[in-house]
Amino acid sequence: MKTVKNILALFGLMALAGIFIFALQDAPSDENFEKKLINDYNVYALQVPDNLNFAGEPLPLDNPDIYERMDRELLVNTYWQSNGLLMFKRAHKYFPVIEPILKKNGIPDDFKYLAVIESGLLNVVSPAGARGVWQIMPKTGREFGLEVNDNVDERYHLEMATEAACQYLKDSKDRLGSWTLAAAAYNAGMSGISRRLEDQNVSNYYDLLLGEETGRYMFRIVALKEILSHPNKYGFNFRTKDLYTEVPTYKVPVDTAVTDFAAFAKKFDINYKILKIHNPWLREPHLNNKSRKQYYIEIPKEGYYSTNP
Repeated sequence: MKTVKNILALFGLMALAGIFIFALQDAPSDENFEKKLINDYNVYALQVPDNLNFAGEPLPLDNPDIYERMDRELLVNTYWQSNGLLMFKRAHKYFPVIEPILKKNGIPDDFKYLAVIESGLLNVVSPAGARGVWQIMPKTGREFGLEVNDNVDERYHLEMATEAACQYLKDSKDRLGSWTLAAAAYNAGMSGISRRLEDQNVSNYYDLLLGEETGRYMFRIVALKEILSHPNKYGFNFRTKDLYTEVPTYKVPVDTAVTDFAAFAKKFDINYKILKIHNPWLREPHLNNKSRKQYYIEIPKEGYYSTNP
Protein backbone atom coordinates (compact mmCIF):
# COMPACT_ATOMS: atom_id res chain seq x y z
CA MET A 1 0.00 0.00 0.00
CA LYS A 2 2.83 2.35 0.85
CA THR A 3 4.49 1.58 -2.49
CA VAL A 4 1.29 2.43 -4.37
CA LYS A 5 1.09 5.72 -2.48
CA ASN A 6 4.67 6.49 -3.39
CA ILE A 7 4.04 5.73 -7.07
CA LEU A 8 0.92 7.93 -7.06
CA ALA A 9 2.84 10.72 -5.39
CA LEU A 10 5.56 10.39 -8.02
CA PHE A 11 3.01 10.61 -10.83
CA GLY A 12 1.48 13.65 -9.15
CA LEU A 13 4.84 15.40 -9.02
CA MET A 14 5.48 14.57 -12.67
CA ALA A 15 2.08 15.96 -13.65
CA LEU A 16 2.73 19.18 -11.78
CA ALA A 17 6.14 19.46 -13.40
CA GLY A 18 4.54 18.98 -16.80
CA ILE A 19 2.03 21.71 -16.16
CA PHE A 20 4.83 24.02 -14.97
CA ILE A 21 6.94 23.30 -18.07
CA PHE A 22 3.90 23.83 -20.33
CA ALA A 23 3.17 27.16 -18.61
CA LEU A 24 6.74 28.28 -19.14
CA GLN A 25 6.57 27.34 -22.81
CA ASP A 26 3.24 29.09 -23.25
CA ALA A 27 4.32 32.29 -21.51
CA PRO A 28 5.82 34.91 -23.83
CA SER A 29 9.46 35.80 -23.37
CA ASP A 30 10.35 39.25 -22.07
CA GLU A 31 11.25 40.26 -25.62
CA ASN A 32 7.98 38.98 -27.10
CA PHE A 33 5.98 40.54 -24.30
CA GLU A 34 7.63 43.89 -24.91
CA LYS A 35 6.92 43.67 -28.64
CA LYS A 36 3.29 42.78 -27.96
CA LEU A 37 2.95 45.67 -25.53
CA ILE A 38 4.42 48.11 -28.05
CA ASN A 39 2.11 46.86 -30.80
CA ASP A 40 -0.99 46.98 -28.61
CA TYR A 41 -0.47 50.43 -27.11
CA ASN A 42 1.34 53.41 -28.53
CA VAL A 43 1.75 56.98 -27.41
CA TYR A 44 2.29 59.42 -30.22
CA ALA A 45 3.47 62.99 -30.39
CA LEU A 46 0.56 65.11 -31.60
CA GLN A 47 0.56 67.56 -34.45
CA VAL A 48 -0.66 70.92 -33.19
CA PRO A 49 -3.14 72.24 -35.79
CA ASP A 50 -1.96 75.51 -37.28
CA ASN A 51 -5.40 77.16 -37.35
CA LEU A 52 -6.49 76.97 -33.71
CA ASN A 53 -8.67 79.77 -32.45
CA PHE A 54 -11.00 80.73 -29.64
CA ALA A 55 -14.24 82.47 -30.65
CA GLY A 56 -12.62 83.32 -33.99
CA GLU A 57 -9.55 84.86 -32.33
CA PRO A 58 -6.44 82.95 -33.53
CA LEU A 59 -3.66 81.62 -31.33
CA PRO A 60 -0.20 82.96 -32.32
CA LEU A 61 1.30 79.49 -32.76
CA ASP A 62 4.36 80.85 -34.56
CA ASN A 63 5.47 81.99 -31.10
CA PRO A 64 7.47 79.03 -29.66
CA ASP A 65 6.21 79.64 -26.11
CA ILE A 66 2.58 79.58 -27.27
CA TYR A 67 3.21 76.46 -29.38
CA GLU A 68 4.72 74.53 -26.47
CA ARG A 69 1.95 75.49 -24.06
CA MET A 70 -0.71 74.47 -26.58
CA ASP A 71 1.10 71.20 -27.26
CA ARG A 72 1.18 70.46 -23.52
CA GLU A 73 -2.58 70.81 -23.09
CA LEU A 74 -3.36 68.73 -26.17
CA LEU A 75 -1.10 65.94 -24.88
CA VAL A 76 -2.36 66.03 -21.31
CA ASN A 77 -6.02 65.99 -22.30
CA THR A 78 -5.68 63.48 -25.14
CA TYR A 79 -3.90 60.89 -23.02
CA TRP A 80 -6.12 61.31 -19.97
CA GLN A 81 -8.48 58.96 -21.78
CA SER A 82 -10.94 58.14 -19.01
CA ASN A 83 -11.58 61.80 -18.31
CA GLY A 84 -11.83 62.51 -22.02
CA LEU A 85 -14.52 59.88 -22.53
CA LEU A 86 -16.48 61.29 -19.61
CA MET A 87 -16.34 64.75 -21.21
CA PHE A 88 -17.78 63.36 -24.46
CA LYS A 89 -20.54 61.61 -22.53
CA ARG A 90 -21.51 64.64 -20.42
CA ALA A 91 -21.19 67.10 -23.30
CA HIS A 92 -23.80 65.14 -25.23
CA LYS A 93 -26.14 65.59 -22.28
CA TYR A 94 -25.50 69.21 -21.32
CA PHE A 95 -24.34 71.07 -24.45
CA PRO A 96 -27.89 71.05 -25.87
CA VAL A 97 -28.95 73.00 -22.76
CA ILE A 98 -26.01 75.44 -22.82
CA GLU A 99 -25.72 76.15 -26.55
CA PRO A 100 -29.06 77.90 -27.17
CA ILE A 101 -28.57 80.12 -24.11
CA LEU A 102 -25.14 81.23 -25.35
CA LYS A 103 -26.59 81.91 -28.80
CA LYS A 104 -29.54 83.88 -27.43
CA ASN A 105 -27.16 86.11 -25.48
CA GLY A 106 -24.72 86.67 -28.35
CA ILE A 107 -21.95 84.70 -26.68
CA PRO A 108 -19.72 82.62 -29.01
CA ASP A 109 -20.41 78.90 -28.92
CA ASP A 110 -16.80 78.22 -27.90
CA PHE A 111 -17.63 79.32 -24.35
CA LYS A 112 -19.32 75.99 -23.71
CA TYR A 113 -15.78 74.57 -23.47
CA LEU A 114 -15.06 77.05 -20.68
CA ALA A 115 -17.74 75.28 -18.65
CA VAL A 116 -16.02 71.96 -19.40
CA ILE A 117 -12.69 73.03 -17.92
CA GLU A 118 -14.32 74.88 -15.02
CA SER A 119 -16.24 71.92 -13.66
CA GLY A 120 -16.10 68.90 -15.95
CA LEU A 121 -19.82 69.68 -16.44
CA LEU A 122 -20.55 68.70 -12.83
CA ASN A 123 -22.01 70.67 -9.94
CA VAL A 124 -18.72 70.91 -8.09
CA VAL A 125 -17.60 73.14 -5.21
CA SER A 126 -14.24 74.93 -5.30
CA PRO A 127 -12.12 75.64 -2.21
CA ALA A 128 -12.85 79.34 -2.75
CA GLY A 129 -16.62 78.75 -2.66
CA ALA A 130 -17.48 78.82 -6.37
CA ARG A 131 -20.26 76.39 -7.20
CA GLY A 132 -22.10 74.73 -10.03
CA VAL A 133 -21.20 73.88 -13.61
CA TRP A 134 -20.13 77.49 -14.24
CA GLN A 135 -18.26 77.82 -10.92
CA ILE A 136 -19.87 81.10 -9.88
CA MET A 137 -18.88 82.83 -6.64
CA PRO A 138 -21.70 83.89 -4.25
CA LYS A 139 -21.22 87.64 -4.76
CA THR A 140 -21.05 87.30 -8.55
CA GLY A 141 -24.15 85.12 -8.57
CA ARG A 142 -26.20 87.66 -6.64
CA GLU A 143 -24.84 90.50 -8.76
CA PHE A 144 -26.17 88.79 -11.88
CA GLY A 145 -29.58 87.93 -10.49
CA LEU A 146 -29.20 84.51 -8.90
CA GLU A 147 -30.68 83.62 -5.53
CA VAL A 148 -27.87 82.30 -3.35
CA ASN A 149 -28.54 81.11 0.20
CA ASP A 150 -28.62 77.92 2.26
CA ASN A 151 -32.14 77.06 1.12
CA VAL A 152 -31.99 77.94 -2.58
CA ASP A 153 -28.78 78.28 -4.59
CA GLU A 154 -29.43 78.98 -8.26
CA ARG A 155 -25.75 78.59 -9.12
CA TYR A 156 -26.72 74.90 -9.28
CA HIS A 157 -29.51 75.65 -11.78
CA LEU A 158 -27.85 75.03 -15.16
CA GLU A 159 -30.06 77.29 -17.27
CA MET A 160 -30.06 80.19 -14.80
CA ALA A 161 -26.34 79.88 -14.09
CA THR A 162 -25.62 79.89 -17.84
CA GLU A 163 -27.64 83.11 -18.17
CA ALA A 164 -25.62 84.69 -15.35
CA ALA A 165 -22.34 83.55 -16.91
CA CYS A 166 -23.39 85.11 -20.20
CA GLN A 167 -23.99 88.48 -18.53
CA TYR A 168 -20.58 88.34 -16.86
CA LEU A 169 -18.87 87.45 -20.14
CA LYS A 170 -20.58 90.25 -22.04
CA ASP A 171 -19.49 92.75 -19.41
CA SER A 172 -15.93 91.39 -19.58
CA LYS A 173 -15.85 91.64 -23.37
CA ASP A 174 -17.08 95.24 -23.25
CA ARG A 175 -14.44 96.15 -20.69
CA LEU A 176 -11.45 94.19 -22.01
CA GLY A 177 -12.06 94.23 -25.75
CA SER A 178 -11.70 90.57 -26.78
CA TRP A 179 -13.42 87.27 -26.13
CA THR A 180 -10.09 85.68 -25.19
CA LEU A 181 -9.51 88.25 -22.46
CA ALA A 182 -13.15 87.90 -21.36
CA ALA A 183 -12.60 84.15 -20.93
CA ALA A 184 -9.36 84.73 -18.99
CA ALA A 185 -11.21 87.21 -16.77
CA TYR A 186 -13.70 84.46 -15.93
CA ASN A 187 -10.80 82.78 -14.16
CA ALA A 188 -8.80 85.72 -12.81
CA GLY A 189 -11.47 88.43 -12.58
CA MET A 190 -11.92 91.53 -14.74
CA SER A 191 -9.88 93.71 -12.39
CA GLY A 192 -7.11 91.11 -12.17
CA ILE A 193 -6.71 90.87 -15.95
CA SER A 194 -6.99 94.66 -16.41
CA ARG A 195 -4.30 95.26 -13.81
CA ARG A 196 -1.89 92.76 -15.37
CA LEU A 197 -2.42 94.21 -18.87
CA GLU A 198 -1.62 97.67 -17.53
CA ASP A 199 1.34 96.56 -15.39
CA GLN A 200 2.95 94.62 -18.24
CA ASN A 201 2.04 97.22 -20.90
CA VAL A 202 0.46 94.70 -23.29
CA SER A 203 -3.03 94.27 -24.74
CA ASN A 204 -3.22 90.55 -25.53
CA TYR A 205 -3.69 87.47 -23.34
CA TYR A 206 -0.91 85.61 -25.14
CA ASP A 207 1.59 88.38 -24.28
CA LEU A 208 0.83 88.25 -20.56
CA LEU A 209 3.00 86.60 -17.95
CA LEU A 210 0.46 84.91 -15.66
CA GLY A 211 0.32 82.41 -12.83
CA GLU A 212 0.02 78.70 -13.52
CA GLU A 213 -3.79 78.45 -13.46
CA THR A 214 -4.69 81.51 -15.55
CA GLY A 215 -1.63 80.97 -17.76
CA ARG A 216 -2.93 77.52 -18.77
CA TYR A 217 -6.58 78.53 -18.86
CA MET A 218 -7.07 79.46 -22.52
CA PHE A 219 -4.88 76.62 -23.76
CA ARG A 220 -6.97 74.13 -21.81
CA ILE A 221 -10.18 75.56 -23.29
CA VAL A 222 -8.83 75.39 -26.84
CA ALA A 223 -7.47 71.87 -26.27
CA LEU A 224 -10.88 70.62 -25.10
CA LYS A 225 -12.53 72.36 -28.02
CA GLU A 226 -10.17 70.66 -30.47
CA ILE A 227 -10.46 67.20 -28.90
CA LEU A 228 -14.23 67.24 -28.37
CA SER A 229 -14.72 68.50 -31.94
CA HIS A 230 -12.58 65.72 -33.47
CA PRO A 231 -12.89 62.53 -31.39
CA ASN A 232 -11.55 60.09 -33.99
CA LYS A 233 -8.51 62.25 -34.69
CA TYR A 234 -7.50 61.93 -31.03
CA GLY A 235 -8.30 58.25 -30.64
CA PHE A 236 -11.68 58.41 -28.87
CA ASN A 237 -14.10 55.75 -30.04
CA PHE A 238 -17.71 55.49 -28.94
CA ARG A 239 -21.23 55.02 -30.22
CA THR A 240 -24.05 57.50 -29.77
CA LYS A 241 -25.75 55.05 -27.41
CA ASP A 242 -22.65 55.18 -25.16
CA LEU A 243 -23.24 58.88 -24.46
CA TYR A 244 -25.39 60.35 -21.71
CA THR A 245 -28.72 61.97 -22.55
CA GLU A 246 -30.91 64.41 -20.69
CA VAL A 247 -34.07 62.96 -19.16
CA PRO A 248 -37.12 64.91 -20.41
CA THR A 249 -38.89 66.90 -17.71
CA TYR A 250 -41.81 69.22 -17.22
CA LYS A 251 -42.01 72.21 -14.88
CA VAL A 252 -44.25 72.43 -11.85
CA PRO A 253 -44.78 76.00 -10.58
CA VAL A 254 -44.54 76.45 -6.82
CA ASP A 255 -45.26 79.78 -5.07
CA THR A 256 -45.63 78.56 -1.51
CA ALA A 257 -43.41 76.89 1.06
CA VAL A 258 -42.82 73.16 0.74
CA THR A 259 -42.34 71.53 4.12
CA ASP A 260 -41.25 68.07 2.96
CA PHE A 261 -39.74 67.38 -0.46
CA ALA A 262 -39.82 63.63 0.12
CA ALA A 263 -43.61 63.79 0.40
CA PHE A 264 -43.75 66.31 -2.48
CA ALA A 265 -41.78 63.95 -4.75
CA LYS A 266 -44.06 61.05 -3.94
CA LYS A 267 -47.01 62.94 -5.44
CA PHE A 268 -45.27 62.69 -8.80
CA ASP A 269 -44.30 59.01 -8.46
CA ILE A 270 -40.62 59.74 -7.90
CA ASN A 271 -38.45 59.71 -4.80
CA TYR A 272 -36.52 62.44 -3.01
CA LYS A 273 -33.22 61.50 -4.68
CA ILE A 274 -34.66 61.82 -8.19
CA LEU A 275 -36.25 65.15 -7.31
CA LYS A 276 -32.89 66.50 -6.10
CA ILE A 277 -31.01 65.14 -9.14
CA HIS A 278 -33.20 67.28 -11.38
CA ASN A 279 -33.33 70.26 -9.01
CA PRO A 280 -29.90 70.53 -7.38
CA TRP A 281 -30.55 74.22 -6.66
CA LEU A 282 -32.96 73.12 -3.90
CA ARG A 283 -30.39 72.80 -1.15
CA GLU A 284 -32.50 71.57 1.76
CA PRO A 285 -35.29 69.00 2.28
CA HIS A 286 -37.79 71.86 2.33
CA LEU A 287 -38.46 75.21 0.65
CA ASN A 288 -38.88 78.25 2.89
CA ASN A 289 -40.32 80.72 0.35
CA LYS A 290 -41.58 83.35 2.79
CA SER A 291 -41.71 85.85 -0.10
CA ARG A 292 -44.11 83.64 -2.12
CA LYS A 293 -41.72 83.75 -5.06
CA GLN A 294 -42.67 81.51 -7.98
CA TYR A 295 -40.20 78.69 -8.57
CA TYR A 296 -40.33 76.03 -11.26
CA ILE A 297 -39.47 72.52 -10.13
CA GLU A 298 -38.40 70.03 -12.78
CA ILE A 299 -40.22 66.68 -12.72
CA PRO A 300 -39.02 63.85 -15.00
CA LYS A 301 -41.57 62.56 -17.44
CA GLU A 302 -43.16 59.23 -16.64
CA GLY A 303 -41.29 56.05 -17.46
CA TYR A 304 -37.69 57.21 -17.11
CA TYR A 305 -37.11 55.97 -13.57
CA SER A 306 -38.21 52.87 -11.77
CA THR A 307 -38.45 53.42 -8.02
CA ASN A 308 -39.07 51.05 -5.16
CA PRO A 309 -42.43 51.45 -3.42
